[in-house]
Amino acid sequence: MTVLPTRDRIVSAAAKLFYAEGIRAVSVDAVAEAAGVTKRTLYYHFESKDDLIAAYLEARDQPNLKLFQKWFTETDGDVAAKIEGIFRNLARAARHPKWKGCGFLRTSAELANMPGHPAIRIGAAHKKKFEDWLRQVFEAELVDDAAALARQIRLLLDGSFAVVLLHRDPSYMETAGVAAASLVELALSARRAVSKSGG
Repeated sequence: MTVLPTRDRIVSAAAKLFYAEGIRAVSVDAVAEAAGVTKRTLYYHFESKDDLIAAYLEARDQPNLKLFQKWFTETDGDVAAKIEGIFRNLARAARHPKWKGCGFLRTSAELANMPGHPAIRIGAAHKKKFEDWLRQVFEAELVDDAAALARQIRLLLDGSFAVVLLHRDPSYMETAGVAAASLVELALSARRAVSKSGG
């Protein structure tokens, strides 16, 4: 059995607690206890709870992006179908009893009165990376205004996170996926029409 370094163990414990209960509801004492360290050890690795919150989101950044990209790659069909596949996989994840929504969005909501918080900046950067990846996907398909399309898909995705949390009904995510696929298909059709006309 691999033993995680102390800092990683603290972040892992914080991630489970913050995601399950929210960042405000979880104390530093609770994180230290879950990680099996003293509060003093925790503060040796993190100057404050705010630093720990930022580290929690930073640790989610690349794994989340890679998961979206994996779902996209593994879905059969054209780009529209692959985009819908992301939403369909998210809906499946949302049916798990421990699913609590998007950690980045939930954290930003809890820190809405602290716009300069490092965790807000990390969350914003994460969402921008996802949007940039979508833009690159659409640019590769020669879609006109790939940046606008990427933004529309991201809005559908983040909106579906909020609505599913509110209603506890993952089918909203699937509906958003159908809408996203329609937008992508429309853009692909427009590109094909231009190609046929020799434009």
